[in-house]
Amino acid sequence: MAADFDVTTYLNQGAEQLVQDILKATLRNPKEVAFLRRYHAAQRGMDKRRTALEADGQHIPMFLIASITNACNLFCKGCYARANGQCGQTSTDPLLDAKQWDDIFNQAQEVGIPFVLLAGGEPMMRPDVLHAAAEHESILFPIVTNGTLIDRPLLTLLDQHRNLVPVVSLEGGEAATDGRRGDGSFHSVQAALQALCEKKLLFGVSLTVTTENRPEVMSADFIQSLYQEGCRVVFFIEYVPVAPGTEYLAPDDEERLVIEVAQDDLRARFPGMVFLSFPGDEKYMGGCLAAGRGFFHINAHGAAEPCPFSPYSDMNLRNHTLLEVLQSPFFRLVRDLNAQGGEHSGGCALFEKEAQVKALLFPQKT
Repeated sequence: MAADFDVTTYLNQGAEQLVQDILKATLRNPKEVAFLRRYHAAQRGMDKRRTALEADGQHIPMFLIASITNACNLFCKGCYARANGQCGQTSTDPLLDAKQWDDIFNQAQEVGIPFVLLAGGEPMMRPDVLHAAAEHESILFPIVTNGTLIDRPLLTLLDQHRNLVPVVSLEGGEAATDGRRGDGSFHSVQAALQALCEKKLLFGVSLTVTTENRPEVMSADFIQSLYQEGCRVVFFIEYVPVAPGTEYLAPDDEERLVIEVAQDDLRARFPGMVFLSFPGDEKYMGGCLAAGRGFFHINAHGAAEPCPFSPYSDMNLRNHTLLEVLQSPFFRLVRDLNAQGGEHSGGCALFEKEAQVKALLFPQKT
């Protein structure tokens, strides 16, 4: 990372541009524009809180990933959450309840975190937590969902609280989506996208990019179809080979360059849409953003982890505050480890450093 690179300034500017781009993309939707203008104004106060804490020596990340449940109604092939035990596994630890999540969202608001991404499992299975999140209008909550549970009550909630923004997962067209998520998944998702469009709700799509589906999901024709359905935000997530034998699906350096060029082309072709990639965009942010540099992860039981792909923790939000977690010795060591760089072949550098991360947390066992 260059010595003069300021990640806080970069992320602040990036968040500002993101809101401005979304405003441009929704100018024909007065209800959405009204909310985004209120949200944009609220961000000034959030920015001041982060700046004040930064001046006091406490770095506040722009993003928080909150896995609000470990349950899911689908069994997708290669699911990282199931592979690392965060989804579908029984545990003696109880899930955080809605009141505890509400307290975490309050803390995020107080320290100036403007984006809290709700994940799982399937987050639509926790309407109690969604209702709690809805009350924090100065925070934007992207909800990463498979889209199969978006029913009338949820549509009403999304319509009344525009800070809840569904991000629906797809693998491409019908063959690719059903092949990974199960027969009928594609048509179920299409019905959800149509319902969101009819309600004039801002929504995005998350596309897991592999060496097999990259030509389809990054084609102008496919993105045009999403635009016509009402999608205005697209997340390209590089596949991480959590399942043995699937390493060939993970983009290598050559494939990542193709992805980057294709994304630049899409940004030029579709100025009314916002395109983000992970971890592709990280190289413009000085490297891996995990462990509080740009974001961190809270699992369904409250454990604070560097990243969903690195499910290790030394603190829990049940008995620690967000600020205490960000000052965690383990998080500091992980940030130092990431700063060392190094070669990696999968979509996530930290995922490939699993042994090194575990050694930081359990040094006596290595």
